[in-house]
Amino acid sequence: MRFEHLGFAPDFVDYEQAWEHQRAVHAQVVAATLPDTVLLLEHAAVYTAGKRTEPHERPFDGTRVIDVDRGGKITWHGPGQLVGYPIVTLPDPIDVVAHVRRLEEVMIRTCADFGVAVERVAGRSGVWVRADDRGPDRKLGAIGVRVSQRVTMHGFALNADADLAWADNIVACGIADAGVSSLTIEAGRPITVADILPYAEAHLTEILARAPLSAAFAPASSAVTDGSEDGPSPATPLVPRPVSVA
Repeated sequence: MRFEHLGFAPDFVDYEQAWEHQRAVHAQVVAATLPDTVLLLEHAAVYTAGKRTEPHERPFDGTRVIDVDRGGKITWHGPGQLVGYPIVTLPDPIDVVAHVRRLEEVMIRTCADFGVAVERVAGRSGVWVRADDRGPDRKLGAIGVRVSQRVTMHGFALNADADLAWADNIVACGIADAGVSSLTIEAGRPITVADILPYAEAHLTEILARAPLSAAFAPASSAVTDGSEDGPSPATPLVPRPVSVA
């Protein structure tokens, strides 16, 4: 498995440029001209909407949203959030839920490295701090994926020290009865994307490259995939822009 670092503060990555690069890498992984690849980055601020986003969940003030071909609903990407796009080949039979569970496990272990206990919530994807005297269930990490020709796209986003005011303008992930949070808030100390990056990369290697591709991490009560699956992609391979490879 190879890693590409596309850009981190202060060199935030434009979402549409990263999406174009994802499609290019996806085409090469499908063609077996690249091995499984994980793109890691920090986006410039943007709202993106998955296929299941409802009109009332979009920004209340009319802010532009980029509609994308992943599962899930509306979310935000931006400074202070680690984004990972694993572009990996799944075995037959395709199990999108198992892939989502593996990405959750990456975030659970990364948060634990910083003393923050997060968990899965039945019926909801991502990773959560459960309700306590500080508030309701709070989401720290979101997931939305797509599978085409057995190869995954899109992935996860984990809040390190992001400004969470963005959540006031949308129904984040389509969930109105819960909140959002970050590692910095839950740990009570500053935790940056640069801090969590090596830990996340290590867990991605451990779970995606070494662990058997099974539903081992899937709670039996959960049926949410936040993913989509389709046939051959019509996308034309694009020329990747320069990136650094970790």
